[in-house]
Amino acid sequence: MTTMTDSSVREFKMPDVGEGLTEAEILKWYVKPGDTVTDGQVVCEVETAKAAVELPIPYDGVVRELHFPEGTTVDVGTSIIAVAVGDGAAAEAPAQEAAPAPVEEAPAEAEEKKPEGRQPVLVGYGVSTSATRRRPRKGAEAPAQEAPSAAAAIQAEMNGHGQPAPAAPAAGERPLAKPPVRKLAKDLGVDLATVVPSGPDGIITREDVHAAVAAPEATPATVAPAPSPSPTAASPTSYDTARETRIPVKGVRKATAAAMVGSAFTAPHVTEFVTVDVTRTMKLVEELKQDKEFTGLRVNPLLLIAKALLVAIKRNPGVNASWDEAAQEIVVKHYVNLGIAAATPRGLIVPNIKDAHAQTLPQLAGSLGELVSTAREGKTSPGAMQGGTVTITNVGVFGVDTGTPILNPGESAILAVGAIKLQPWVHKGKVKPRQVTTLALSFDHRLVDGELGSKFLADVAAVLEQPKRLMSWA
Repeated sequence: MTTMTDSSVREFKMPDVGEGLTEAEILKWYVKPGDTVTDGQVVCEVETAKAAVELPIPYDGVVRELHFPEGTTVDVGTSIIAVAVGDGAAAEAPAQEAAPAPVEEAPAEAEEKKPEGRQPVLVGYGVSTSATRRRPRKGAEAPAQEAPSAAAAIQAEMNGHGQPAPAAPAAGERPLAKPPVRKLAKDLGVDLATVVPSGPDGIITREDVHAAVAAPEATPATVAPAPSPSPTAASPTSYDTARETRIPVKGVRKATAAAMVGSAFTAPHVTEFVTVDVTRTMKLVEELKQDKEFTGLRVNPLLLIAKALLVAIKRNPGVNASWDEAAQEIVVKHYVNLGIAAATPRGLIVPNIKDAHAQTLPQLAGSLGELVSTAREGKTSPGAMQGGTVTITNVGVFGVDTGTPILNPGESAILAVGAIKLQPWVHKGKVKPRQVTTLALSFDHRLVDGELGSKFLADVAAVLEQPKRLMSWA
C-alpha cells in the first residue's frame, strides 16, 4: 500500500444527531479499513438517548481506520473514522479492489453517488430492533432491501410523462438513494424497490418518490413485520454472575430514567381518578369495525379514548400547555401532538401523533395503527418522539386497573387507562354487569389547578360513558 500524507486523511467526527445530545454508542459498523466509501453512504449505526440513527459519511474516499469498536460510547465531536481522500484515496484504491465486499452490505450500496448540490443529512431513520445488529430486512426474496414501512408500494415514476422510464432495480439489489430520499420514502410509505429511478447511475431522486406517490396504478404490498427480540431477553452487553444479572443502563433506558426523575422532582404532580361505565363505547367499537370507512384500520377502545381526550381538550384548552421556567410563562398550545406510551425492547418511548386534533376518526385510527406498529418494530424516529403536548398510557393491556403515571417531560397532563372489565354496576336503578374501567389523570399543578384537571377528566369520562357526545361536543 502506498504511503499517504496526513493532509489526505479526513476525520469524521461523531455528530450531534439529536437536540443537544452529548454522546452516542456505536452499534454497528457497515464498513472496514480498505473499503471505498462515497459521499452520503451510511457507514455506521449509533444509538443516542432518543433512538438508533444511521450516519452517512460526508465525502468520498477509502476507509483508513475505525477508531472505536462496536459497543463503544463516544462523545459528540470525537473522531470515529478516518478516510483517505483525494490523492491518498487513489493511492489506496488498488488494495481496496482486492478486498472482498462486506457481507452485511449489498454491492450496490457502496456505489451510491451523491446528486449535485445535496448536503448529507446526519439524522437517520429511527430505532433498530437490536443493540448489535442492523435494522431487520425483508425476507429471503430481497435480503439487501431495507425494512419497509407497512404502507403501500407504488408503481414506476415515469408513467405518463411521455418519456421512456429507466429500468427498476433488479430483484435482490438494494435501490440506490441518498439517506434523505430514503427518509422521504419511508415517511410517504413508498417501497424504493418499486420506484423506477431517473437520476444519474440509477439513483432514485426525491422527484421519483413524489411521482411514485401520485402514480394511479398503486398496488398494496403486504409485508409481515420483522420479529422483535423478546422484551425479557438480557441486553447483549449484560453479564451474569451466579446470583444476578447486571444490565448497563444506556441509550433509551438511560434517557427515560433521567427524564422520569427530572419530571417527578420538577413538576408538582397531582393524580385524580374516575371509574366509568364504558359499555356504550365498547359497543361502538364493535360497530365501527363493521363500518366501511374503517376497512383495513385497527379499531379498538384506545381509538375512542384518544378521541374523547381530544374532545375534552377542546372544552378545556388550558390542560394542553407547558411551563416555561425561563420566561415564567404558561404556554397554551393550540394544537395537540398526542403521545402514546409504548413499551419496546429498548425501553419505554412516547412517540406522538402530530396535529391529532385536526384528524378525523378514521385518520386517527390510521395514525394510531402506524405509530404502534412502528414502535413495535423498533423503527420510531427521533422526530416522532419530540414535541408532544399530552400523553395516553394504556396500562390496561397488562391487566392493571389503574396507576399514577409520571408526566412526560415538557407536558402538563398524562392519562392512564386501566383494564376494561365486566363488573356489577348500577345501571338505570338496577345492578347489571357492565364494562367498566378506571381512568387516572396526572397533571402539573403549576399550570393545571384542581378545578381544571377535574373538569377535564370528567369530560373524558362523560364521552366514554355516552360516546354520542363525540358529535355534540366535537
